[in-house]
Amino acid sequence: MATPFETLNESSKEFATSAIKSASALTQGLQTIANEAADYSKKSFEEGSALIEKLASTKSPEQIFQTHSAFSKKAYEAFIAQATKFGELYADLAREAYKPYEAAVAKVRK
Repeated sequence: MATPFETLNESSKEFATSAIKSASALTQGLQTIANEAADYSKKSFEEGSALIEKLASTKSPEQIFQTHSAFSKKAYEAFIAQATKFGELYADLAREAYKPYEAAVAKVRK
């Protein structure tokens, strides 16, 4: 039979291992989110620059309005898609960061 000290020592080791795995998952998830944000920012900047160039060469106010309207619609749709993707990435991050603790929580619930 294990002494209380041995039980505490084993529990501490399990917790430390879980914490390290969770921190690793958290780091990887945050890196993925940061990369995604950087890619989205770069793409948005490039599309905005292209819009300015296109507007500068446009002759009529009607064309300017049409060009800007099309850009706005596309930018809005891209933003909504990106926001959805970020939501999914954060949900995955939370799931992955919690996984190492599931076994410990299951033990406590017994």
